[in-house]
Amino acid sequence: MGFKRFTTGTAIAALLTSATLAPAVAQTAPAQTPQAAGTLNPAAEDAPVRAAPQTRFQMTEGVVATVNDRIITGWDLRQRMLTTILMSQVQPTPETLPALQQQALNDLIDERLQAQELAKFEQLKISDEEVDREMAQLAREIGVSTEDYLRILQEAGIQLAPYRESIRTRLGWSDLTVGRFRDRAKVSRSQVDQAMRQITESATKPQYLIGEIYLDATRVGGMQEAVNGARQLISQMVQGAPFQAVARQFSSAPTAARNGDAGWVVQGTVHPALQSAMDVLEVGQLSNPIVVENGVYIIYMRDKRAGAATSHVSMKQVMIELPETATEAQVTAAAARLNALRSGLTCDNILERARAEQGVLGSDLGEAEISNLLPQFQQVARSATVGSVSDPVRSPLGLHLLAVCDRRVGGPEVPSRQQIENRMQGQNFAMLGRRYLHDLREDALIEIKQ
Repeated sequence: MGFKRFTTGTAIAALLTSATLAPAVAQTAPAQTPQAAGTLNPAAEDAPVRAAPQTRFQMTEGVVATVNDRIITGWDLRQRMLTTILMSQVQPTPETLPALQQQALNDLIDERLQAQELAKFEQLKISDEEVDREMAQLAREIGVSTEDYLRILQEAGIQLAPYRESIRTRLGWSDLTVGRFRDRAKVSRSQVDQAMRQITESATKPQYLIGEIYLDATRVGGMQEAVNGARQLISQMVQGAPFQAVARQFSSAPTAARNGDAGWVVQGTVHPALQSAMDVLEVGQLSNPIVVENGVYIIYMRDKRAGAATSHVSMKQVMIELPETATEAQVTAAAARLNALRSGLTCDNILERARAEQGVLGSDLGEAEISNLLPQFQQVARSATVGSVSDPVRSPLGLHLLAVCDRRVGGPEVPSRQQIENRMQGQNFAMLGRRYLHDLREDALIEIKQ
């Protein structure tokens, strides 16, 4: 996302300075429309910002909410709304303002709860230098200098002190959740193996490169409010607000930290309602709101491809040579010997064990495309757990024990084991962090002033 869309935030600041935002009121949802809501403009990030509308809103002063013993004032709310508007580039209009207000208030409540929890841990204090480094990183991400970044904030009417405190709390909360849940968030080898196996099994299916925005109904005031908010965001994105910026500011999904990037999704691995939308969306199109059990999704179809990836496996074997004319008794005897040897075999010791056995051959089969293997080997190669050793398998050459030592999918955009592990661990941290914050909300005394 580039901030060059924004020339000045003066009009936006003036818009919000004069007046009262009442609590968000649910609107009537429009009639159902086709799955594709519109097509994003690829040049939207480079376009100049539209002038803010001249409509005036009234804004409550004084205390708008209390979170335990901490207050949220109208000034706090206005500052957070200015930040949300700048970062998402959603235009403040009578239709979008309730959603902007609700998002800003939710963010402030969460932030107050996080700050109160962080205060219990003296060792988790974030220094000014750490905040400076984070702001410099934010500036680099949008391609401007730190000085220009500060100027952009100032022109949008955003005060530096609360903005820095928001960053300080976000960094501290990240450190707290990582430290608290490090062991619980770990991903086991078997979990990575299972994910790799699913990718391998799905390699020939259609795949979709998608962006996602998820609005949690419990967080925005109910399902109707989530649907209405989604429709407003879709309208803004079709008109020019960058999807990535909107996702980062409004989405409750873990992918919000990656600007809504959900990566390549395989057909049949998502909620049926999402799959129905992905089946009809063209590249560059947004879906209409997709209602699921606890919220609403917006899907952005970034790209599509047919399943063209190839599956690869690395195997080692021990075998007893048997001609195709071998008798049933000879095959049975060979199978009994291999089964006796099978106990304790691993990819690391299988060749050494084979060398110690007279009449048994061992060999490293290397890596091969599964489709190029003998038909008898393909089922083992596709389905056996990595690190396991198969039952005896008959071939024209003899009887084999096959050790599956690695499996991967080759092709464009195929993630490595490390990438899969990192993503799964990130998802675990995000889930545990949300639960932690939910528990804090449940125990807190939160009062919204009417």
